[in-house]
Amino acid sequence: MSAEQQNNEEVTIDLRRLFILIKKHIISILIWMIGLGLIAYGVSEYVLVPKYTASTQLLVNRKTTDANQAYTNQQADINAVTTYKDIITSNVILKGASKYLANPVTLVKKATPAKKAVKAKPAVYKRESKSYSVSASELASAISVTTTDSSQVFTLSATAETPAKAQAIANAVAKEFKEQIPKIMDVNNVTIVAEAPKGTKSYPKVKMITMVGVLAGLVISLLIIIIKDLSDTTVREDSFMTNELGLTNLGEIAHITMPKDWTFTAKTAEKRGSSRRRV
Repeated sequence: MSAEQQNNEEVTIDLRRLFILIKKHIISILIWMIGLGLIAYGVSEYVLVPKYTASTQLLVNRKTTDANQAYTNQQADINAVTTYKDIITSNVILKGASKYLANPVTLVKKATPAKKAVKAKPAVYKRESKSYSVSASELASAISVTTTDSSQVFTLSATAETPAKAQAIANAVAKEFKEQIPKIMDVNNVTIVAEAPKGTKSYPKVKMITMVGVLAGLVISLLIIIIKDLSDTTVREDSFMTNELGLTNLGEIAHITMPKDWTFTAKTAEKRGSSRRRV
């Protein structure tokens, strides 16, 4: 028998042994899988603090009436998206967004001074959302920007502990960026395509964590079974004695099972002997 054939035979025997072990311990394997799966589900659903993500889209597009200049401006805006990605996460924008989140009001109508026979009217403000105390450094870790090649649109995402807070952060940063970019770049070419809706749950991913728990239960149970089997020194086959230890097989002794109520003593042998002599 060649070495390759011997290796193939050993692999076949090992795989057969593995299937036998799995079949023998299938109940314990299922218990491990279900148990760790339930633990993973419980931890992800009731222990881990959930996170919510809200996203808004911004368009970089400067307005022009010159048809010949339109294509050049479009390419310039596409190239500017990468720069805007860095600006929107800069400290200047985040500090302004932090102040806005602390008092999220927008001027709807300017104050009107008093005139003849007309009373002065105060300015009208609109509260956009609940107030949140979020520092600029916290905003930096809460937001992320996603861009697409050859696109003038990029996505700003914010992650927070509640859906409303994630929505407020995304819209506040986008609003501050739109207001500050004309001062920073000396060009007004940013439009908020769609404001962020309420955030959706993005962490933890319960299904994925549960599946990881089930898979971990399978792997751990198989490792325990294989280790226990490898550490078992019981001789299972005659070939081990002859091939591995080099011993000579002189024969086999059959196992005899005796009745439980039967006992063999010297008196029993003597009685059997005397009965044979009388016969």
